[in-house]
Amino acid sequence: MQILEEMQSRGHEALTLLHHAPSGLRAALAVHSTVLGPAIAGVRLREQDEELAIRGALALSESLTLKAALAGLNYGGGACVLMTPECGMDDPHAREALFRALGRQVRPMEARVVLTEDIGVSPADIAFVAQETRSTLGMHTDTSAVTGYGVYRGMKAAARFALGSESMRGVRVAILGVGAVGRTLAAHLHREGARLTVADDRPERAEALAEDLDGVTVVSCDQILDVPCDILAPCGYGHSIRSTDVPRLQCRLIAGGEHHPLTRRGEDAVKEAGIVYMPDFAINSAGLIAAATDLDMNQAAERVYQTVGRITAAAEQYGKAPHVVARRMAERRIDLIGSLGAAGSWRNA
Repeated sequence: MQILEEMQSRGHEALTLLHHAPSGLRAALAVHSTVLGPAIAGVRLREQDEELAIRGALALSESLTLKAALAGLNYGGGACVLMTPECGMDDPHAREALFRALGRQVRPMEARVVLTEDIGVSPADIAFVAQETRSTLGMHTDTSAVTGYGVYRGMKAAARFALGSESMRGVRVAILGVGAVGRTLAAHLHREGARLTVADDRPERAEALAEDLDGVTVVSCDQILDVPCDILAPCGYGHSIRSTDVPRLQCRLIAGGEHHPLTRRGEDAVKEAGIVYMPDFAINSAGLIAAATDLDMNQAAERVYQTVGRITAAAEQYGKAPHVVARRMAERRIDLIGSLGAAGSWRNA
């Protein structure tokens, strides 16, 4: 892997590897952009090797830049991917030590980086980080629940464009990944009468959801890409849909909470296949909005609904794919604010 080449091609500013042997801290911290302000870095905790952690941090940080820009926030994008310590995370004192070590390592970067929760990380973990650095957000926000509701609202706005109606009653939705965000999304869709098929790389989670919600069908992660459906909602860890899988898809809309479910090549493939793709950075931003502002869940989700509506209106007006329009909208705000120089410097003075 040519790290500097990858960073240059994506426009990253920095990549830092963090290590603290006593706590087991091993992490990749990527800063994609600070043009709009300090980089909000979602913190993930996963069992994975060093190269996957670096790749994940680079991809996630770019998505956070676009997400913050499109949401109208004065933040840039970053990501911090923690590799699970060999000793595990069952000991609460070990967990505290890990996240406090992270906070101490990030303290010298307070002007450039703000840490918040992501997959595998809770508000309580960020509270440990906050004992060592002021550079945190989201301790008092149930980010996953807010994000899941925002995805539901954004999906409705996208469905109005792709399916002709925003009603989810009778709509066939296949959800890949039923962790905190996917499960929340499923509950809202089920309440409105959607017909759900779900899959998860931990099958017991999908089965548990099916026990809680009547009429939910469970299939394997590989099978769900072949399921006839109106909407495919990827809510996993990233790159759930390979470009070679696109010919298998039987959906009309892709809209879910997952960061980077498709590569750029995959985006081109779904466009060629006539499938509407509402990108992650447009539809999964409610949790980030709530953490970064004083908005409640309904207000943050409404911001997502309005943003998706603006994207689809522009897509229809100019005859462009929604994911192309969304990226251009985000990049345009970055370019315009960046042209002013020292964006957000008043906020951090």
